[in-house]
Amino acid sequence: MGELKRGKTNIIGITGGIGAGKSAVLGYLSDNYKCKVIFSDDVANDIKKKGYPAYDELVALLGSGILGEDGEIDRAKMASAIFNNKNMLKNVNNILHPAVNTFIINIIESERASGKLDFVFVEAALLIENGYDKIVDELWYVFASEEVRRQRLKDSRGYSDDKITDILGKQLDDATFREKCDFVIDNSTDLKSAFAQIDKKLGDWRV
Repeated sequence: MGELKRGKTNIIGITGGIGAGKSAVLGYLSDNYKCKVIFSDDVANDIKKKGYPAYDELVALLGSGILGEDGEIDRAKMASAIFNNKNMLKNVNNILHPAVNTFIINIIESERASGKLDFVFVEAALLIENGYDKIVDELWYVFASEEVRRQRLKDSRGYSDDKITDILGKQLDDATFREKCDFVIDNSTDLKSAFAQIDKKLGDWRV
């Protein structure tokens, strides 16, 4: 990975476990810095639309039964088609993950070439697993303690303890995030503290 520099578009990956507060951090960055924010989940939704390569591949794999009346892929129907079928889920992910990566890399290359922005922030839970450390200038880790994350997920999403435990068990542990990332934002207390950490690092770039 490189380093942040003036006069170019710096690419920063934002990662962290579920419930850490990545969306709030990115909202603050979007409001206060000259940047573009890319949410991998939004990209995954966009590339399933008609006209994108993933659309044709998913319909070929799962059948036209996943389409709504408008001809677009219906999320609920698609979820039903892969429910409790690990092999089918793997096949779907083998279509979506490379397509998402290609789409994001194309945006990064376009913004780097134009040089109009100070930053492009890319959010994804799997940045490390997908090798984004080789693409971005820095990787940032949004941290919150497991206790805090559990409470947030119960309050905001109504998740049960068992569901939270299952999700956390599938994500990277804190030590791995810290080892792979260049900067840690501690969001265990309140957002004001998290934002202050960001401004301490990037304050000279504020708009």
